[in-house]
Amino acid sequence: MSGLTHFDAQGQAHMVDVAGKAATHRVAVAGGRIEMLAATLAVIQGGTAKKGDVLGIARIAGIQAAKKTSDLIPLCHPLALTRVALDFAVHPQNGGRPAHVACTATVETIGATGVEMEALTAVQIALLTIYDMCKAIDRGMTITDVKLLEKHGGKSGSYRNPLRDAQSE
Repeated sequence: MSGLTHFDAQGQAHMVDVAGKAATHRVAVAGGRIEMLAATLAVIQGGTAKKGDVLGIARIAGIQAAKKTSDLIPLCHPLALTRVALDFAVHPQNGGRPAHVACTATVETIGATGVEMEALTAVQIALLTIYDMCKAIDRGMTITDVKLLEKHGGKSGSYRNPLRDAQSE
């Protein structure tokens, strides 16, 4: 089980001990998108969804999800987050590319472990919230391309996903 930090020498799952790690500034950025019909995107942009401000509510849902990640992912440490920000970019249908909303979450803390899972959870829940709010008009929406875009801090330093710049297309 070498390389997998959530397993002990006997192969049993455990929460990683981070007590000996230095508290450093940690940042993670994740992204993803939800593809939809052009008419669905028009409802979101026009603010005419029956359930309210789709992107505003999705933003709050993503923030709440980041704060609750350790309740959802069994071996994640509960963290004191110092910042959670979600940004949305609306993309109309373009040639063969479906209309979609791209979501980017940036999560920060000062601590002994990273915030990648919190950023990924924020994106997933924000996109699921968009689905929930618009499913009455478009059940065929597809959540796709959820990934870690970059992370900074900690012993392993920085990482930038080579597909980072393709996120907003």
